[in-house]
Formats: sequence, structure tokens, C-alpha cells
Amino acid sequence: MIFKNNNIFHLQGKQISYIMAVNECGDLLHYYYGKKLRDKNYEWVKQKWSVWNGYGPDKWTLDICPQEYPAYGYTDLRTPAYSVVNKNGGTVSRLTYKSYKILQNSVQEIEGMPALFAGDKNAQTLEIVLEDKNAGFEVILSYTVFDEYDIIARSAKITNISDTEITIDTAYSTVLDMPKRAYELIHFSGGWAKEREMYRNKVRQGVKIDISNARGGSGHNINPFVMLAEEGADETNGDVYSMTLVYSGNHSTMLECDQFGNVRLMQGINPFGFEWRLKQGESFFTPQSIMCYSDKGIGGISRELHDVIRQNLCRSKWVDMERPILINNWEATYFDFNEEKLLDIAKTAKQQGVELFVLDDGWFGDRNDEETSMGDWRVNLKKIPSGIDGLAKKINDMGLKFGLWFEPESVNPDSDIYRAHPDWIVHSAGVEPTQSRFEYLLALTRGEVCDYAINSVCNILESANIEYVKWDMNRPMTDIPRKGFNHEFTLGFYKVMDAITSRFPDILFEGCSGGGGRFDAGVLAYMPQIWTSDNSDAVKRMQIQYSTSIGYPVSSISAHVTAVPNHQNGRVTSLKSRADVAYCGVFGYELDITKMNENELDEVKKQIENDKKIRSLMINGDFYRLESPYNSNYCAWETAAKDKSEAFVMCAKILSEANCEEKRVKFYGLDPDADYIDEYTSKVYGGDELMYNGVVPEFGQYDFATQIFYLRKI
Repeated sequence: MIFKNNNIFHLQGKQISYIMAVNECGDLLHYYYGKKLRDKNYEWVKQKWSVWNGYGPDKWTLDICPQEYPAYGYTDLRTPAYSVVNKNGGTVSRLTYKSYKILQNSVQEIEGMPALFAGDKNAQTLEIVLEDKNAGFEVILSYTVFDEYDIIARSAKITNISDTEITIDTAYSTVLDMPKRAYELIHFSGGWAKEREMYRNKVRQGVKIDISNARGGSGHNINPFVMLAEEGADETNGDVYSMTLVYSGNHSTMLECDQFGNVRLMQGINPFGFEWRLKQGESFFTPQSIMCYSDKGIGGISRELHDVIRQNLCRSKWVDMERPILINNWEATYFDFNEEKLLDIAKTAKQQGVELFVLDDGWFGDRNDEETSMGDWRVNLKKIPSGIDGLAKKINDMGLKFGLWFEPESVNPDSDIYRAHPDWIVHSAGVEPTQSRFEYLLALTRGEVCDYAINSVCNILESANIEYVKWDMNRPMTDIPRKGFNHEFTLGFYKVMDAITSRFPDILFEGCSGGGGRFDAGVLAYMPQIWTSDNSDAVKRMQIQYSTSIGYPVSSISAHVTAVPNHQNGRVTSLKSRADVAYCGVFGYELDITKMNENELDEVKKQIENDKKIRSLMINGDFYRLESPYNSNYCAWETAAKDKSEAFVMCAKILSEANCEEKRVKFYGLDPDADYIDEYTSKVYGGDELMYNGVVPEFGQYDFATQIFYLRKI
């Protein structure tokens, strides 16, 4: 619900309130964000601000005031949410209140970019118009609230109302000014094969932190999801605030703690390398940022965001459906395969219960290594004489679905498409373009290039019964020709992705970018799952999947069982433990199953039977992190049905320890008055026993041992 009383705005979600007001000088100032308050007359808020300035309304200082969309230079010397070079060539700006509008049963729509939708939920959007007549532009701040969620979706629209061109240098999507308190910043950094590692640091006075990426996509190194937590908040207790950017380009989350200890947290497009020019009457839209609050710790944030993303961001028909168990040939063959080898893998996999065969890189052009044919989307008949349509039919005749890998955004210099259109790549005039993985990026800023990417992929998808697509992108963006180019490219990426996924709504699309390099809410709007990391080692995957689950639903986390020694770090783990970890996500295999012995094949068959029992729970259940692999020698997590009828739990011990205390793990989300049977051991437990006393997993004296529980209410 949204209430307005004498220029005081009160937004209410399921259990949250957000209050802001217009002061006597026309400034839009922030008052409260947290646990739900009753709506009443908050007129005294303005009086408090008048006392703060100490000078009267004609000598207002904004440097100590919490603001909704602050500028730099007009009495506020903190980091600004926006910066505009105005019609006079200056950058000093002051936005003041002009008007407002409340849109019923509506969610903000953002031109050219994905955003939340209302669906069957009750949603309202507040639009507040601010203007700077002197500088010649206005800003519409959008706030969407849902009756069913504890989130606020925010974005900004900047319009040139002057008679000359203006230039935007900075335009964040959301700002949260918070009063002095002991906070900790939690963000997710890393790199290839170690994506989204969790970092937690105290926020100290005088600190300014820019958590940003400028590598072309949302990035392996920094994820566009952060949390601000009260000091000591954990999985179940404490106030936690989060921001999730629905964007797949260069991003920034800026935190500043001023001289008074007040904290400013902002999220949006990275200002580095950004510039956007607006002619008279033109507008610029920032991407959407989803703010979330929970007084039930980090876990409360997770479960709220999981539901929001699944139910009101993902548009794929697959979002609530059981995903087929797949086998991918990449780590089994790499580029060295022929049709016979692929069919052998598919046949053996089908015998164990696999449902989908995925052909990865190497099927097109003259592609036998990374150096050639990228962008030439025509089948290599030397490798696959039956063609994609013939191979798909043979796979289908076995009773398997067929899937295919693409990298639509890249080309090799040794390719027909590059030789025909060398100007189609991202490049800077007069500079030799840089190769990465022997590739250039296609300039999706150009309409004809987007059309080529769309049509070349669609032609293949129309030619055969392809029911799954893995969409990859394996290089950063270099040779950027001008400021603002990355945002133009990101809009082109959304255009291409939207066109292809809309034309083939029945295909299950999976995102990928050198592993988990573009794991963000923007991609999830089009594709319900993302390849989480190229590192499939079960031990490292516990950390990667644990931290990824904080901001993104388990149903979006693709997790495969791969061969040992692991291809990324050489570690050897048991086939059982690899599957136990991979169950927490979209389950599959990526190995040469034809090289497995009979015992291993029997184990695979049992694993597939098990996943078919629990995969619906993984798609729609509530997720609880029970033990962190970052803080101990153990890891444990749980998915529980919303109606408390069933739960799946995975517990792991990373290293064996002599003379150590037994680890006791307590479960969540169960009915304390009911009994549950563990279908793996037939043991019966009370729900109260499992939640309040817990269980001691039986690991034995082995390095990296796992135990799983599948509990059903009886």
C-alpha cells in the first residue's frame, strides 16, 4: 500500500515500511526503512529536519540530511546519485519536488530492460517527479511495492526539459541513506572458477567503497547483489538490507560512511566510462534495483528474494517446472568428437535415466579448437553427417530431449562472418582490436548485428527439435569505442535475448558466461537457470553454491556431477559426494559416462532416481543455510516444502579431524508437532527434535564426506 499525507509518502509491503517526505524547501528526504509501521500523521518529521540544519529553511544544508536522490555540490559533498552537465555547462544541481502519481496494480516498466512484473500479485507504483528548472531536466523516481513481499523496486527516469542537449555522467537506480549504526557490508567477489565468494567487512566512518565491475558484463569478479547488515546479524537474526540490480552490464554499488557515521548505499550503472546525451525531450531510464529488508537475518532476505525472482521476474514457462536431468558432452570430449561418440554417450546416459543430451561447443563451422569458426552457425557435417536435425532425431528416438550450445555474441577472426563483416566487432577506430579466447565481441549496439545474431540462432532452432539452449559468452569487453557504449551493448544483448527466447517459449534456456560470469537478475528475467561456475569440484562448489543461494534461487543454480580428478583443480572426491552437492540446484552430468564401470553406472542410476524425487522441492521450496563452509570445516543446507510436508538436507565434512567434537546440525522449516521419516535410512524423527536438538551426521573418518536426508511427514 502507498499512503500520502501532506507530502509525506508511506510505502508498505508485507512486513515493511518506507517513509519519505518533502520538506519546506522542496527537498525529498528519507525518514524510515524497516519493520512495518502503522500509517499515521508523520508531520513532525519535517520539524526534525528543520532542527538539523540549524539555520532555517532559507539556509538549508543537505550534507547532513538523508535524501532520496542526492546531487553533489549544492550543500551536499557526499557521493551523488546523479550528475548532469546542464544547458549552462555546469554540474551543480538541486532537484525539488514537483508532483506525484500512484499507479494501481502496476509495476514500473523500464524501456529496453527487464524488470519485475505484477502477475497475480497486488502491486502499486509511486512516481515522484523532481525537477531542476535551472539545469533543465526532471527526474521521475519510481517505487513499486507488493502486498505479498518485503521488497521495493526502484528506478529513475531522467528527461531533458531544456532547449539544448544535456549530458548524464552518473545515474544510479536507487539510494538508501541510513542513520548512524554499527553496520557490516556483505558482498560477493571472486573470479573465474571461484565466483561469488562471500566477503563481510565492518563499515567504518570515513570509508568509501565502490563495489563495481567494468569488464563488460555483470562479471566473475563482482556480483550486482549486496547486503548491509547490522553488526552480528546471522542467518536467522538481525536487520539486513539488500540491493539486487536487474542488469547485466557494468554496474556499481557505492557505500559511503560520512563524518557523522551516516551511511549512503547506492546501486546502478557504473559511472566509470559512462555518458549519455539527451536531446530536447529525450529520456534516459536506469535499470531496476530491488531493495529488500528482513529482521530475520540473511536467510530472511534469501527466501524473500527467491520467491520474488521466481514468481515475478522470471518469464520462462520453465520457472516452476521440473527441469530435465541432462548430460553435457563438454568435459567428456571437448572438441574431439564425432556423431558416433555423441550417440554412445547419449545411449549410455539414457540407460541410467538421463532425460536430456546437450551438445556443447565444436558442432559448427570448421570448429576443432577455440581459434576458428565462432559466429558461423552452420553444422559441421564432417563431425555430424546427419546434421543437427538428424542428430536431434536420433537422440529423440532414444527417448531423450536434445539441447545445443551457442555463443551468439562472439566471433573468431578466422570465421566467414568476420571476413564478410570485419566492421561488426567491438573496436576503437585506429586501434588494433584485442582478442580474448581468440575472439572478438559482436557490436550489439548496431541493429544489423543484432539481427544477424537473432536470425542465425533462430534458423538453427527452427531446423531441428531443440528443447534446450546453453547460451554462453566467454570474454570481457575490450576496445570500447566511446563512453556509454557498454550500456548500449547491454540494451542490444537484451534485445537479442528477448527476441530469441520469445520466439521459442517452449525451449529451456540456460545462461552462461565462462561459467558464472553473468549470474544476475537481468539474465534470469529471460532464462530460469544459469551455469553457476566452470569449477565443478564438489568442495569448491559448496562455497560457490552456498553464497550464490544468498541472492538467487536454488532453481537458478545449475550444478553438475563431473569426472575426477576434477578438470579445474585436480581434486578427487567420491561420486556420491559430488552428487550430494549437485542435488542443491538443477542437477546434471558432464563427463564421459561410457568410461564408467558397472558399479559407477549403478550409482548414477540411483542418483538420478533420487533427484527425480526431490527436484520439484528444489524448484519451489524454501532454502535454509545451516552451516557455512566459509566459517567452519562443515557445510549444511536444507530445502523445505512451504507446507512443511518434506525436506531435503545435505551435510558435509570437508577434512577429517582427530578427536574432534561431533557436529550437530539443526534443521528449519518443519512442523514441530509432526513426525518425519528419512527415506534413505527409514529412521523416524520428530519435527521438534530435528529443529531444536538436531542430528549428528555420520561422516566417518574420511576427508570430504557427505550425508543427505530426505524427510517426509508421516
